[in-house]
Amino acid sequence: MSELPRLCSELLARPGGTEVVEFEGKWYGWNDLRQLGDRLTGLLDASGVAADAPVTFIPRNRPWAIAALFTLLSQGRTIRMVYAFQSPAGIIRDIERLASPIVVAAAQEFEPEVVEAMQGLSYAGIALDELAADAVPGLETVGEKANINPAGEPRVEILTSGTTGPPKQFPVEYAMIEKLLAGGTTGNQQASDAASQPPMLLYMPIGNISGIYSTIPTFLRGHRAVLHDRFSLAKWREFIAAYQPKISGLPPAGVQMVLDADVPKEELSGLMAIGTGAAPLDPSVQRAFEDHYGIPILISYGATEFGGPVTSTSLKDIEEFGNSKIGSVGRPIGGAQLRVTDAETGEELPLTSEGILEVISPRIGPDWIRTSDLAMIDEDGFLYLRGRADGAIIRGGFKILPEAIERALLLHPDISAAGVVGVKDRRLGEVPGAAIQIKPGHDVPGPEAIETHLREHVMATHIPVHWRFVDELPKTLSFKVHRPALCELFADVAAD
Repeated sequence: MSELPRLCSELLARPGGTEVVEFEGKWYGWNDLRQLGDRLTGLLDASGVAADAPVTFIPRNRPWAIAALFTLLSQGRTIRMVYAFQSPAGIIRDIERLASPIVVAAAQEFEPEVVEAMQGLSYAGIALDELAADAVPGLETVGEKANINPAGEPRVEILTSGTTGPPKQFPVEYAMIEKLLAGGTTGNQQASDAASQPPMLLYMPIGNISGIYSTIPTFLRGHRAVLHDRFSLAKWREFIAAYQPKISGLPPAGVQMVLDADVPKEELSGLMAIGTGAAPLDPSVQRAFEDHYGIPILISYGATEFGGPVTSTSLKDIEEFGNSKIGSVGRPIGGAQLRVTDAETGEELPLTSEGILEVISPRIGPDWIRTSDLAMIDEDGFLYLRGRADGAIIRGGFKILPEAIERALLLHPDISAAGVVGVKDRRLGEVPGAAIQIKPGHDVPGPEAIETHLREHVMATHIPVHWRFVDELPKTLSFKVHRPALCELFADVAAD
């Protein structure tokens, strides 16, 4: 039986005077988080939901989400994550698909149409605001006709990025969290030592693999944390100035932001290294940063399907190889195995060959996991990513299939055809660019109108940044969309 519920119960029972998490300039202690957790537990009991029933959780990066997450884990519940930053229609679709009898979310998520849909399903809802929790009017209890998708063994179900199809739930078992994310954590001495160190900085969404991987271990190990709603360069600089950590993290887009802002070297002089991951980092950006600031960047690579990172660059690697491995994402960690295979035959290729990356992640199992990443492994075991075989757009840390945007665009009554490609972006790496073909006799809708339409069907990360309206999409001789010609339509903004 997993020890995770016990560890989380002990966590919530810690002395209340201790600073735990800071958000927007205010520190919250365990008393604050525990009071919300107790209120949440009472509302769950009053709703009539079974003790082992799954819960749909729509977290935002707020202290209440930290309290709710550890409360649900302490009860041994299956948690089904939903992304908050989408339209009510998108939230409704996820709630219907996950079929959990109760939804826990920020009060702002319970728009009238969401409440109406949940009433039709006989589901209950609990709204969290600041450190308050209340039953949503009209959704106080679970009805008899509620259709429930059984939970099975307790786990946290997070959404994949959808690089090989529509996003799907990926189960992160309690045992995996306990062993590989929580790291066998707690103990008064360890908590005391961690509390005396600079706080951790958390800005990854709590509901995805990076958020789970960083949030749960941070608190179970007794660390304090500064929580940000999302990454902000200004807030990151404030954090560095206030706490002077030896090692900090930046999203790949943040590295370029530091360079663009010309952050003074003395501001970062206390840093020994910067960690990054979740998306590719342009080697030229890495070199420019390291040359200017003299701070090595430690890059990792992972995926939801791997249960976290499988490669990383270490300070020891930097000492041994210097900057000769710039452009790599490090060497295998945690017993992971890598190989590169031929895209057509599936046969393993020798070192320094480029092909499709396959991974064995011990936290998932003994089988090879085939990715959509083109990669090369050098003689020293360092992994180099060469792009995506499936044409996915990697926008910051989000991986987006162009086909998902194209399908949504074709639902617009004025659009007859659409093509979406990745356009280079200095800050995010890539952003979507959409070429639109309008139906004959129809007026050309403005980008704002199309964006409004898209938000009913895809998440905010999928909204194109660049638009082109064409008489006809470029085609090959076989009448397929000609992707290279499509990319040429955005050559001017890509160059900028």
